[in-house]
Amino acid sequence: MEITFKKSSFCQDGGCVEVAALPSGDIALRDAKDPSLPAHVFNRAEWTAFVAGVRNGEFDF
Repeated sequence: MEITFKKSSFCQDGGCVEVAALPSGDIALRDAKDPSLPAHVFNRAEWTAFVAGVRNGEFDF
């Protein structure tokens, strides 16, 4: 099975990340500028917690 990474439509300057659903149910996250670098892999619970944190503004500077 081929893994397809998706980039946000909000990405304009190339400084973005891409995500992919893995066959295991995990989520892979990689640097869009250099996809040859290893991806970070999160299980479903970790990914859900991360997305919730983003939505709640926990990572805003």
